[in-house]
Amino acid sequence: MKEFVLLFRMDIKSAEAQPSKEQMEIYMKQWMVWINDIAERGMLADGGNHFSKDGRVLKPNDRVIHQPYIADDVSVAGYIIILAENLDEATKIARKCPILNGQNTSVEIRETAKPGE
Repeated sequence: MKEFVLLFRMDIKSAEAQPSKEQMEIYMKQWMVWINDIAERGMLADGGNHFSKDGRVLKPNDRVIHQPYIADDVSVAGYIIILAENLDEATKIARKCPILNGQNTSVEIRETAKPGE
């Protein structure tokens, strides 16, 4: 099996895009069902977490942007690492991610590479 990182992107800045407490409870239940299914099939690798909304981007010439990288009003909000035979299987798993029920969200799938690959 190969390792794939699922990067979860969403709007982390605008107040109207943030879920209410009630919505968060629903989302977390859906999330746990999805994650537990992956784990029960032995396809959840170690690693993964949510990110805070604070961060910095360092650029050449000592330029600092005092927020996470944001493009099209979205930023990486977290990630998990899964095990799959290939990109198609990893995509099949990612398609069931509940984050895709939201607006302006996405899941990026990237295979991990060993140095030199």
